Amino acid sequence: MKMTGENSAGNVEITMDDVKNLMKKKDEIEEQIKAYYDVLEDQGVGVEGSLVDPEGFPRGDVNVYQIRTARHSISCLQNDHKDVMKEIEEALHQLHALEKAKKGGDASGGQEEPMEQQLHAPFARVDAVTQGSPACKAGLRVGDEVTEFGSVNTGNFQNLQNIASVVQHSEGKPLRVAVIRDGQRAQVSLTPQRWTGRGLLGCNIVPIHR
Repeated sequence: MKMTGENSAGNVEITMDDVKNLMKKKDEIEEQIKAYYDVLEDQGVGVEGSLVDPEGFPRGDVNVYQIRTARHSISCLQNDHKDVMKEIEEALHQLHALEKAKKGGDASGGQEEPMEQQLHAPFARVDAVTQGSPACKAGLRVGDEVTEFGSVNTGNFQNLQNIASVVQHSEGKPLRVAVIRDGQRAQVSLTPQRWTGRGLLGCNIVPIHR
C-alpha cells in the first residue's frame, strides 16, 4: 500500500486519507462478496450445499458452473477482506502513534486524544448470550461494550446492519471483536457459524446511543 507522506528520516507516514482509501477498498470487497452471495441465493444454494443429485450426477436444476464460480470468488474475496482489515488495523494504530508523538507527550492527562476516542469508544453492547452458542464459546459476555466488530468500528458504525453484513460475509471465518469489560479492554475471536440455535452468533447486540 502506498502512503501519501514521508518524514524527514524517509519513513512513510500514514495519513487519514490512507485510512479512508483502505476503508473504501474494504467496502468495495464487501459489496462484491454480497453480490456473489446474491447469486447463490438466486440459485437456491449456499456456500456448502451439494451440487450433485442422489445418483451422483451434476444437478440439472441449478447452474453448477455459476455456483462454483461464485463460491470460489467468495473464498478469494474473504481472504482479500482479511488482508485489507489487517492493513486498516495497522494503519489506524500507526496514525494513532503519530498523533500521540505530535502531541509531544502532553502530560495534562485531562482528556483522551481524538484518535484514541475513535479507536476505543464503544458503539454497541451485548445484552444477551445464549449458552453453547458461537458467541458464548468465543467468550463474549452480557454487558460487554463493543469497540470493534470485524471491520466495524466507532468511526464507521451507522447501525446494526453493519454488524449483520460483516457476520453474513464471514461465516466460518474468525472475526476480531474488541470490547470494554468492567472498565478493561478485552479481545475475543468470534467465528460466525451454524449451530443448534438461531442465527450465526447466538447473542443479541444493541447500539449505544450517545
